[in-house]
Amino acid sequence: MNEQLRVLVVSHAHPSVSLGGAEIASHNLHLGLKALPDVESVYLARIGHPVPRHAASALMSLRLVEDELLFHTDDYDHFFLSNGDTRAISQDLLRFARDLRPHVIHFHHVLGIGLEALYALREAFPHAAIIVTFHEYLSICHNHGQMVKRPSGQLCETASPVACHGCFPEIPVSRFLKRELFARGMLGLADAFISPSRFLADRYAAWGIERDKISVIENGIAMETAAPAREVQGLKPRRNRFAYFGQMTPFKGADILIDAVSRIPKEIWGEDSCLMIFGGNLERQPVEFQERIKKLIADAGNRVRFYGAYQNADVPRLMRSVDWVVLPSVWWENSPVVIQEALLHRRPMICSDIGGMAEKVRDGKDGLHFRAGSSQDLADRIVEALGDSKIWERLRVSLRQPVDRAACAREHVKLYRTLLRRKLDAAIAESPKLLSTAL
Repeated sequence: MNEQLRVLVVSHAHPSVSLGGAEIASHNLHLGLKALPDVESVYLARIGHPVPRHAASALMSLRLVEDELLFHTDDYDHFFLSNGDTRAISQDLLRFARDLRPHVIHFHHVLGIGLEALYALREAFPHAAIIVTFHEYLSICHNHGQMVKRPSGQLCETASPVACHGCFPEIPVSRFLKRELFARGMLGLADAFISPSRFLADRYAAWGIERDKISVIENGIAMETAAPAREVQGLKPRRNRFAYFGQMTPFKGADILIDAVSRIPKEIWGEDSCLMIFGGNLERQPVEFQERIKKLIADAGNRVRFYGAYQNADVPRLMRSVDWVVLPSVWWENSPVVIQEALLHRRPMICSDIGGMAEKVRDGKDGLHFRAGSSQDLADRIVEALGDSKIWERLRVSLRQPVDRAACAREHVKLYRTLLRRKLDAAIAESPKLLSTAL
């Protein structure tokens, strides 16, 4: 069981192309795995439009390092999480995988790649361990996997074909039932599932995933040098620089945050307090949301500075000018990478009191909670942060440590080997004369 372990990590995008939390988490796992002496890891990420496919093969490199490849797919059905280009799967993906001969195939998403890829790899490698990491509720919820009702924005407690039809009345209940059965059936081919938060794990268990097949393992990050605390001066120095990091989508609550800042009385906010927004992809959002954000920023005046998109490598530099990190998401969230980054750089957080955020940010220890979706309650927490000269240092002392990607990789390898041993024992029990060369 201690020979070189070959792992194929599959992601729905490469972080050099799409800087999302799941992409960063999957790539960090790959880097953590390949740093271990007894593990060989290969990273395969989906790519599609607007990048054109190369000639006949769906496999591409785009000058990435040798153990990182791209798999081009464009024929994707978002409703059924289905890839219509089964030829690319059967010819290019399986040929590549057969050359690699992985012991472990770890999906960090099926988005863009399709559940058919999971099925094909299961059929081709019956003795391999197949794992799926959930990053949101995409298999359960057609509304971008957010479990937020349309059009009200109300949080969804339990999904069902009837409830989903209520959000999308143009889609029949029967079609939602077909989606659920297809997704659950395909996911059932996996040997195990990983959730970075207990909250998300419980939601999937309630949906129908076998609870004893779900492990909770936090995403790991590179443990680089923490950014120093911002220098504050004056007779009454204040920790009054608040920052938002993330995508500018309606689910992330940036509008709630900007509105909250505008509500704070001038005598409390002062002249030197500032909300800094580091967020990308606003131009890809619904027009009405874009206009709302622009108006809120204009109305806030010099209280808000919008800096636009950033790269993950920029975070240490950006954190130097930040005192507080704010997470105002209006959906449950799972394990936002910005939480790990804030912990690494020792920045207390102010976050919504729901889902993975409330689980990961301990109220009064790692930061402050506010009632999700409430601009006024968030404004009250910011006022609390501005009015208590000791609260920032007090929270900074009690911040927990983030998870190192090396430790995260070791925990994954422990699960991989447990699954492989279990599969080998089952195969031997079924065929006592089996002389296996597997791990």
